[in-house]
Formats: sequence, structure tokens, C-alpha cells
Amino acid sequence: MNEQLALAVRGRTDDLVALTTDLIRFPTVNPPGEAYTPCAEYIGRRLARSGFAIRYVRGEGAPGDSDRYPRTNVIARREGRAPGVTVHFNSHIDVVEAGDGWSVDPFAGKVRDGRVYGRGACDMKGGLAASIVAAEAFMAVYPDFPGAIEISGTADEESGGFGGVAYLAREGFFSKPRVDHVIIPEPLNKDRICLGHRGVWWAEIETHGAIAHGAMPFLGDSAIRHMGAVLHAFEEELFPALDRKETRMPVVPEGARRSTLNLNSVHGGQTEDFFPGLPAPNVADSCRLVLDRRFLIEENIAEVKGEVISILEKLKRERPKFDYAIRDLMEVLPLMTERDAPVPSAIAAGIREVFGKEPEYVISPGTYDQKHISRIGHLHDCVAYGPGILDLAHQPDEWVGIEDMVQSATVMAMSLDVLLRGARAPG
Repeated sequence: MNEQLALAVRGRTDDLVALTTDLIRFPTVNPPGEAYTPCAEYIGRRLARSGFAIRYVRGEGAPGDSDRYPRTNVIARREGRAPGVTVHFNSHIDVVEAGDGWSVDPFAGKVRDGRVYGRGACDMKGGLAASIVAAEAFMAVYPDFPGAIEISGTADEESGGFGGVAYLAREGFFSKPRVDHVIIPEPLNKDRICLGHRGVWWAEIETHGAIAHGAMPFLGDSAIRHMGAVLHAFEEELFPALDRKETRMPVVPEGARRSTLNLNSVHGGQTEDFFPGLPAPNVADSCRLVLDRRFLIEENIAEVKGEVISILEKLKRERPKFDYAIRDLMEVLPLMTERDAPVPSAIAAGIREVFGKEPEYVISPGTYDQKHISRIGHLHDCVAYGPGILDLAHQPDEWVGIEDMVQSATVMAMSLDVLLRGARAPG
């Protein structure tokens, strides 16, 4: 155990808690992208006091970016005293909406019973705070370190990351020679290393019909009924087929080791939001379904799409007047970093020191910003590691454990020691 680093992190526990609560108090809800700029500037001021050079980069032109809701990202860099590699900690600052069911104010950052509560506590402001404290502790113990440390707070991960990491990757912020190693402090549990994620295909299916008076529906053609036929075919054919597909990837939780399909939303008819009036008395001439298909490394994206299209084409042949359109919204291929790459090896060394056990290697059921670092930045030495329990993300009364943050920050600091100074774990 590197006692100096462990004590340096432990001695910053109160600061770590205060930093986490401060970050939670910025209601960076996405959509629409509230409070990005003040949150990014808070992070920038904090890291500037620790000697980091600060840049703010707006993801101009990205989905959702506007003067009212600018996609503001902060990138901080601290150069060492000698040449060397660069280690980058990347965290997203956006959170999902709070929703109902909370017993505490979701944006108060309440501390209770060894936990910090609030929207984003787990996903992932606790991880962001841990990475900042880890870097500061490391620099205090080893002020003459070689190479460089970067820390970023980025926008829009919860909606695909296009105004955040994707934009920055296109601008060269996540590519060599600027950056060599990336750690993303997503909440995958403090003794786990997340090597990658499943693939995702989002698409919108629209069924077509013909408008008519609702009192004489036989004169029209209901697009909603056509969508009902699509849903019935999915239930009878697609869902059972997906449930039979399993992966060799160590995806958590267990249920995500199969292919899955979520029906995100269905919208049909001419008047969807009629409060306080009444709906229009019309036959629906359009119905739209958004689907979220998560797929495995063993599956081909063309086959994934083909399974859905074949059902739609069969309905077109067999169901009178059935017609449809389909539109891709997003696609991301599965990815998995090798566990013996430098970053997972360094984190594994830290986990062995802090917890006295071998790490568990996992794959995330959903995508996160590693996809952009790998596909756009062509930087593959990247994993997710951070405090927090994945199942708490996006839930009411979301929380992160204080001791979990301290221990994860210690692992991160020791990982910096391995990657920048070439330290080796004892034994």
C-alpha cells in the first residue's frame, strides 16, 4: 500500500464531500441542458487554484446547443516537471431529471448516514469529485511528477454525448499525442473495472394511415391500429428471439447479458397534448414508435436492423394498407478494452492495494462516452472506473457513499502513480 497517497486522499475527505455536494447543487438537468456553464466554471475555478490551465469549449451546433442552453465543457490540464504521458479523467456534468419519489431535495446535496444524496450523486458527480481529489492528492505527494494530468467536465452524456465528448474528440482533445490514457469515473462499483459497453441502435418507426371522422372510422385507416400490429409481432416474434441471445461479455447486471429491446415511446393521432381541451375526433393518420435496441458484441448491426425490418416487411405483405417508414436516430457498436491494457492494469493494481482482492471486470449494459473516445478519437486505452452503485443511477434518492468515494479516489491516485511514475504494486 502506498501509505502517503492513501493518507493524502483520506485527509481530504471533508473536502471531497463538500465538493460533491457543491456539484449536486448545480441542477444540470438534460434535457434541456440547464446550468452547464456555471457548473463548468465552478470546476474550472477549483482546478485553477490547483495549478491547472483551464479551457472552456462550447459544443457549437450540437443537438440542443443554443444561446440559452450552451453545451459548455471544461478541460483542465496540469503539466508535470518532465516529459511523459498524459492521463485524462473525464466526467459528464449533466444529470437526468429528478422525477418523483424523493424523500430529500434532489438538488440539496444532503449528507446523511455516510452518504451524499442528490440527483447525480452516483451518476456521476461523486466520481468527478473523486477524480479531482485524487489528482490533487497525487500532485501534493509527488509535485515533480512527469507527464500531464487532465480533468474534464463535459456535457450531454445522458443524451448521447454529442455536445460533449463527441464534439471534443472531433477537435482532437481525446487523441494522441495530446492524451494517452483515459479514465471515466462512471458508477460501476469501487472494486470493478468496466472495459466497455453493449451496442445500441435507436430508431423511429412510423406507421401511416388515412385521416377520417372519428364517428366514421371505416372511412379512414388507423395508423395506431397498424402500430398495434407491429407491437403484437414484436411480442410474438422479436422479444422471444432476443431473449435467446447471450454474450461472452461480462455484462452487469445478469439480465443484460442477453439482447434487449425497450420501447421508449409511442405517439399517435393529430392531438397528443389536448389538456385542458378535448382530443380531435379524427382517425390517426400517423403513429410513431421510438425503439431502443441493445445488442451484443457477437451481433452484427446489419442483422440487428434486419430483424426489425423483416417484421415490418412481412406486415406490409400480409396486412391490408399497412405502410411504414423507419429512421435511424443513433447507432453505437459494442466495444471492450483488453484487460491487460495500461489503464485497466493500473487501476487493477490500485484495487489490489486498497481492497486486497482482484478486481471484477465488467461491461456496462448501456453506453457511455467511451464510445466517442474510441471511435472518434481512436484512443482505445480507456475504461470506466468510479464510486457508486450502478443500480442507483437515475433513481429517486440517488446517493453515493462517502467511504466509497474515498477508496475510489485512492485507487485513482495510485493509478496515476503507475501510469505517470511507473510505480509497481508490491508483491
